[in-house]
Amino acid sequence: MTMTKTNTFTKILTLVGTMLIWFPLLMPFIFAFASLILDGRFQLDYLMPAELFPVALLGGGLLLWAAWRAHAHIKWIGWGLVIAIVLLFGGQGLAIVTGLASGETEATPLLIGLVLVPILLYAVMLGVVGAGGIQIARELFRKPQPTAAP
Repeated sequence: MTMTKTNTFTKILTLVGTMLIWFPLLMPFIFAFASLILDGRFQLDYLMPAELFPVALLGGGLLLWAAWRAHAHIKWIGWGLVIAIVLLFGGQGLAIVTGLASGETEATPLLIGLVLVPILLYAVMLGVVGAGGIQIARELFRKPQPTAAP
């Protein structure tokens, strides 16, 4: 793999983008453990990654820019973002179509699962994109190996 623009700006894009992608995934656990310590109850808000979508989108955009500049893992980041966005909006669309979003329909386990599975898979895809960001960072910060003299 040939990496061209591996300057400081690309490294900053990668680090900030990776942190912003992981932020919506880590915050529910941070708040859940804080609740456990303060209230004695573990309360995990599993919808928080969807609620923090703008942060994830910003991080994903920065990562895609960094991947493009470094010529590394562009498809991984790009397709991961596209799939994540489709899953999130698909889950929200299903909530509207089924009537769960407005309360018109009774929340049966089947309908709840139908709506929550794409939203949870969205969070998984954020993790996949975040892993791509970590991989780009590893490659950008890797020390060059000395070449043996012929």
